Amino acid sequence: MSILKALWPLRTAEAPAAEEPPPPAAVRAADVSQGPFRALVESLPDPVLVIEGDPDEPASRRIVFANAAARDLLPGRLEGMRLVTALRNPELLEAVDEALLGAPGSAQMEAGGAQERIWAVQTRPLGQGNFGRLALLTLRDETDVRRAERMRVDFLANASHELRTPLASLSGFIETLRGHAKDDEQARETFLGIMQAQAERMRRLIDDLMSLSRIELNEHIAPEGRLDLALAVTDVLDALVPLVREKNLCVSTQMPARGAADIDGDRDQILQVIQNLVENAVKYSGNEGALSITVSAPVADDSTTPALDPAATRITLLAPDRPAGRRFALLRVTDQGPGIPRDRLPRLTERFYRVEGQKSGGTRPGTGLGLAIVKHIVNRHRGGMAVESAEGRGASFSVWLPLAEKEAT
Repeated sequence: MSILKALWPLRTAEAPAAEEPPPPAAVRAADVSQGPFRALVESLPDPVLVIEGDPDEPASRRIVFANAAARDLLPGRLEGMRLVTALRNPELLEAVDEALLGAPGSAQMEAGGAQERIWAVQTRPLGQGNFGRLALLTLRDETDVRRAERMRVDFLANASHELRTPLASLSGFIETLRGHAKDDEQARETFLGIMQAQAERMRRLIDDLMSLSRIELNEHIAPEGRLDLALAVTDVLDALVPLVREKNLCVSTQMPARGAADIDGDRDQILQVIQNLVENAVKYSGNEGALSITVSAPVADDSTTPALDPAATRITLLAPDRPAGRRFALLRVTDQGPGIPRDRLPRLTERFYRVEGQKSGGTRPGTGLGLAIVKHIVNRHRGGMAVESAEGRGASFSVWLPLAEKEAT
């Protein structure tokens, strides 16, 4: 018990000294309360709390010690705070009760917000304190482990489903080429062309799945680097000139002055966002159609405002973080394609979701992962995403990305 006192300041006025004999000099609480024991627990990377209370009176549970990691995680002055005020998770509170009754406990806690976190909770009994029993509560961040596990399961399920069709096609053509079409030169060339297209489809699918998995794994890590969003758009458009010329599209652009749209971000991922959005617009635009790409900065987040086209429906696919004074760079890509039905809009960023009945009109069908990749990249950059569309009137995708600090006004 005397060593435990090293974890929080003495409360000399709260209990008569006669109720407990003084500890041996070697471990006297007054000597170690600011010494190596407290310093050791303070330096632990995982949040650590010591709880004191009567297991029969839930309202009596109070925090008597919180290390630095716990103070960073939870708001307010923790020591002396009621546990139910700091942590409202019923499963966690039940695990604390078990420890106060003398048995170890465990729980899982999910913290909401822009970046969801998953915490594994362990509780252990610590014996009798000054005003009740003591319990040790530790939290370990298992977000990365759980996210990796979910990605593994999703990858196996999605890949097995999506790869089945091209694999079945390849198997069928191989069997045909080994059979009656073996000596038919014309059939052989036709079948080999189809097989090459199916193999290319599988390659794109695997590339997109791996890309999405990497993005999700690091989604909670703030990106490093800085780039001009307008220059990034120009780079992507230069690379897509052959696709644009193939469909004889008219592309109009509107960009701010150089440096006005500087953002903090991962350049490769931002280029991926732009490329996915522009390629979608190109694919779903008819021959000799038109598409528009604009970058505006600085702007406020207006993802919840009405649609620009009165006949269109606007849906916010991802709400950005909105700290006071935050300003954004806005990327908007608009096409004049077939548009998207209103009831399909909320599902556009789901993995492998494709709008029924729509045809891209190109030779390079999508994998159904492009907008999911865009959403996760934008979320990592603490940005927002919206879509507005009406059937027969095209679609417009908007992405808000926070401006670099030097540009925020």
